[in-house]
Parts: sequence; structure tokens; C-alpha cells
Amino acid sequence: MMHHIDLSHVLRQTLECDLYSNLVTRPTGAAVRGQIEELLREPSESARALAVIDFSHVSMIDLSCADEVVAKLLLRYAADDSPTQAYFLLRGVSELHEDAIEAVLERHELVAALEHEDGVRLMGTPTADERRAWGVVCDAGSAGAQLDDVATRMGCAAEHAEPVLDALCRRRVMMRIEDRFVAVGVGRGG
Repeated sequence: MMHHIDLSHVLRQTLECDLYSNLVTRPTGAAVRGQIEELLREPSESARALAVIDFSHVSMIDLSCADEVVAKLLLRYAADDSPTQAYFLLRGVSELHEDAIEAVLERHELVAALEHEDGVRLMGTPTADERRAWGVVCDAGSAGAQLDDVATRMGCAAEHAEPVLDALCRRRVMMRIEDRFVAVGVGRGG
């Protein structure tokens, strides 16, 4: 199931104010994250959920809100006991947002998938092997790639590639669907 989450809409609902489009202060970020978590708790026929977190209509985000909305959300769903297999794609991130988001990702040693006009890239703290595996799986498109294909293209054994791919899945930027790995946001329309 895919959830398109317009942060400005969630923010306006949370604050009950139509004129506000700045994500600032920790309590505001915590309230917005709570709304996102509530949405992701909704029952679905699928065990997986893709949350497209859309910053397009957010004027600015400070470090405390980035920490609450991005970092804590990723940390929550990366935990083994998370209630849902939620995967995240950040959309509409401008240069004004990127510094704060990158800073909190680095502080918590997290990775996020960031959609740009020319494709999806990783931001945060991926390892060199995670970047290589990500690139291989992205090149495979929406069909994804099998473990042996990724290992071959990375120039390593499957025993080396599999934990790298599993780490990207735990970081919520890649999904394992049966025998294939699919990068979040790659090959999706709209």
C-alpha cells in the first residue's frame, strides 16, 4: 500500500491553521510524526507500506522538526518490533530542507531515499557497499534484482552482498519481495 503524505497538509491539520507551512519546534515535529504513524497504523491488505513524505509545500524545516519527523520516524520503523513494514521516500525536498534533514540523518547514522527530478538517491550515511548495491538495484528498475545478479555486478560473492542488501532493507530504503530486491521509489510513476 502506498501513502502519499503531504507534510503541509498534515501540519495544517495538526495545528488547525491553514496559513502555516513551516516545520519548526520539536513539539510540532512530534505532533506531525504522530499523525504519520497513525496513518501507517491503518489496516491494509498488505504487510508493507510505502510512505512518500512530501515536503513540496513546506516552506522550511528546522533541525528539531527534521529530527522528529524524519529521524525518529526512520528509527521507529527500522526497529525489529515495528508494527508495520514501512518504507520511506522523501519527495519535494528543497535546498532549504536538505541541510537539516542531512544533519539529522548523519547524527543518527541513518539513510533515506530522496526523490529528485533525475531519479532517487540516498542521503545520510550509507556505506560504500550500500551505495554500490543501491546503484545496482536501481539500475534494475521496478522489477528489482536477484541476489546473485547484485553480487555479480558488485564484483563480490552473494555471501557478501546479501547482508548489505538486508541492511538497506532494515534502513527502509529497499524492499525484499520474494527473491528480488527493489529500491524504494525506483520505477514508480507519479
